Amino acid sequence: MKFSYRFSNLLGSVYRKGNVVFTPDGNSVISPVGNRVTVFDLKNNRSETLPIESGKNITCIALSPDGYTMILVNEDGEGYLCSLISKTVLSTYHFHQPVHQVKFSPDGKKFAVTRNSVILVFHAPGKRREFNPFQLFRTYQGAYDETVCIDWTLDSKVLCAGSKDMNTRVHAVERLANLTINSLGGHNDAIVAAYFAYNSLDVFTISQNGHLCVWECDTKLEDLRPYIPKVHRGQGQDDDLDDQENPDSKETEMDTAEPEDRAMYQRVQKFSYKEARGAKAKFAFLTSAAFHKTSAILVSGFQDGSFFLHEMPDFNLIHSLNVSDQSIASMAFNNTGDWLALGCGGMGQLLVWEWQSETYVLKQQGHFNNMGCLAYSPDGQNIATGGDDGKVKVWNTSSGFCFVTFTEHLGGITGVTFNQNGQVVLSASLDGSVRAFDLNRYRNFRTFTSPRPCQFSCLAVDHSGDIVCAGGLDTFEVFVWSMQTGRLLEVLTGHVGPISTLSFSSNQSFLATGSWDKSVKLWDVFENKGVKETLQFNSDVLAVAFRPDGGEVAVANLNAQITFWNPNTATQTGSIEGRHDLGYFRSENDKITARKAAEGKAFTTICYSADGQCLLAAGQSKNVCIYSVPDQMLIKKFEISRNYSFDGMEEFLDRRKMTQWGSLSLVDDGKGDQDGTAISLPGVKKGDMSSRHWKPEVRVAAVQFSPTGRAWASATTEGLLVYSLDHNLVFDPFDLEMDITPENVRKTLQDGDYSISLMLSFRLNEVKLIQEVLESIPVSNVPVICENLPNAYIDKLLAFLANQMEATTHLQFYMIWINKILMFHGPQLKQRSQSIMATLRMLQKGITRKHEDLGKICDHNKYSIGYIKALSQAKRKRVTELGSEDESDEVEEEKEDDSEDENFMSNLMNSVT
Repeated sequence: MKFSYRFSNLLGSVYRKGNVVFTPDGNSVISPVGNRVTVFDLKNNRSETLPIESGKNITCIALSPDGYTMILVNEDGEGYLCSLISKTVLSTYHFHQPVHQVKFSPDGKKFAVTRNSVILVFHAPGKRREFNPFQLFRTYQGAYDETVCIDWTLDSKVLCAGSKDMNTRVHAVERLANLTINSLGGHNDAIVAAYFAYNSLDVFTISQNGHLCVWECDTKLEDLRPYIPKVHRGQGQDDDLDDQENPDSKETEMDTAEPEDRAMYQRVQKFSYKEARGAKAKFAFLTSAAFHKTSAILVSGFQDGSFFLHEMPDFNLIHSLNVSDQSIASMAFNNTGDWLALGCGGMGQLLVWEWQSETYVLKQQGHFNNMGCLAYSPDGQNIATGGDDGKVKVWNTSSGFCFVTFTEHLGGITGVTFNQNGQVVLSASLDGSVRAFDLNRYRNFRTFTSPRPCQFSCLAVDHSGDIVCAGGLDTFEVFVWSMQTGRLLEVLTGHVGPISTLSFSSNQSFLATGSWDKSVKLWDVFENKGVKETLQFNSDVLAVAFRPDGGEVAVANLNAQITFWNPNTATQTGSIEGRHDLGYFRSENDKITARKAAEGKAFTTICYSADGQCLLAAGQSKNVCIYSVPDQMLIKKFEISRNYSFDGMEEFLDRRKMTQWGSLSLVDDGKGDQDGTAISLPGVKKGDMSSRHWKPEVRVAAVQFSPTGRAWASATTEGLLVYSLDHNLVFDPFDLEMDITPENVRKTLQDGDYSISLMLSFRLNEVKLIQEVLESIPVSNVPVICENLPNAYIDKLLAFLANQMEATTHLQFYMIWINKILMFHGPQLKQRSQSIMATLRMLQKGITRKHEDLGKICDHNKYSIGYIKALSQAKRKRVTELGSEDESDEVEEEKEDDSEDENFMSNLMNSVT
């Protein structure tokens, strides 16, 4: 098994903080998720998290007009120049202070950055030949407080900047003769947004208290004159004289406009959102805004989750809507102005709304509390997650979207799992219920409860899906229900501590229960004979997992040890000491060293791989470890996060954060308040100690291998991280010899020895070469080759076909290969089904996905053809009515044409159905 797992996608979290932006084509929206960036492809219904990771949470995103480069800025003011083509970081630049907004000019030659009270304008990278991509062009000052927003004119000559000092300033980027600096007041609160009108110098300014001012400029954009110095010579001098001969005869005069010719601004209108919100509506601060210049549509978002669309400059209300009760942190229009993206940081929600049809293009929301558990579906196509917010979400691994959310639970979710066919999701909760959800009808069809109130801490379902078990947190009992009837079958007693984990054996009727009473009990649920074996330990049991074949059970304890046991003989077969593998990390408020703090860390979740040769373990740290079970040693360690916005990331004490009074982390600046404002006592500048300010601690709540063996997922503080294999980067030949080369393989293929060339390509084990050979084999030779292929190549061919089913367009060709292999070698494959279970599940996943995609296309075509056929019939009926009045030759020709159209549609309809 290969361990070249790489970060693939981030699910379970769609938006944290910062601004969302659309790509230039308007088909994708880019959202900051913690210290990463996710691209949501709205046209193809897919999401992708870029393999770019910052040191802190990202707060600003700017996309170049050509869509090739992107600038990211995190909380500390560190900027990253990224390429959307290669998806890599090209360069970094530290602004040394927090940045509110970054914006490219419309021509793409410059970009502006707001840092404190100044505006920094840089030359755009890639437009000029320079060694440093971040080359400063000019610095603009004048504000008395932090500058929070900027906007450019269409010709990129002028920019405006709004500040918290209640003023908006208009600056000329290049020196202009009739425009210098104009300061626009008129507000009594901090400016939130300021925008130029389309192809004009008119400005719209919006303040935090919901006031909008319209400023009209007396100069048009095309009337701006550049700043050009003029040279005048004295009278009687020849203009052709050399400058060096008469150096004293020159006088330089600047081409500046007179005061009455300079561009001046005048406030022509002032509007208030109070009328739009209604007289009975409570006061709420305006938090974000967006303006589409071409259509002159202004959208404004408020602290209470409501937003309004107005037509400018008359401020005519188009639409008003309330998306949630949380503050809207960011808004953005696409290039056509039809789609509107909204990000709510409090709910972790991202919406794309088409305001003309009043429908949602995208509506995604992650767990706004900690994610505690996850489970893969049997085919690896879906992932179910449960959080402390009481919600169960099901995510599609290929698209990255959540397609259903169940909110029936009233308490935090402690366990989720799928049944044997993947059509039912079961979840256990602290509200004292276990619920079963149907993924076809999206409803809760069965609820399991205990005779007396009990908080369930773990959940397990047997291999057949008939028995459901849940462990109690406060009653120390295990409850067993029937999936068919929903009746309580048995209550397993014997533990003297809270039940922490459950696990069913796949091929036996063993149920392993782990508890904080330092024991693991093996039960035979079907024979009702009580406890079969009891395994004693020196510390609390935190996690138990059966090997896929049921021949071994792994137990993780509070002392960071993982022990392996034979369930039939109750003997220990091995152990792993994992304390040093967890790593050493300390919190900001810890008064002990990281090595001392690591003594209280342990693995809280473990999982076997599909072949049972490896074990995935994680817990109260940022590391996920993969162990080799036969060798009982660490194979690879994954660091799930490098985000220092979380607590528990640093190993050593940072002296820069220490003062003579203690750590700076004890000083609360109010950033953790819900509304983003510090509530401080009079005279206190930094906030008081009563404010709730805390940093979440990074940890891994659950890990699980995909049934296909090509990926594994972990529920972490950041979200649901998915790591997958990339076989294209691994060269792993099989039984290689000197004369096995790509040239010889192609030569054998040209000679017509298809079976030999196929086996040689598998021995060389290059994906492109195998695909070339396989697709060159005639369909008529497939049955003979499959029947005579040696057993050593059957598994490899089946695995290759399973991988190709996800991306190939030759569906019928590959389905013929799969069909012939299963027909000729079905009995042999069934005997070793455990060893190739990952391949079979991956094959099932690919076929199921293609079936769903083709089903959608066929349904769309069927309904479209039906609609066209109905239109044709209506047209024929109308022609018939006209023909009764006027039996002309033209009507007869139309009848014949309609008859032919109807026959063609009928034949096409029959072929589709």
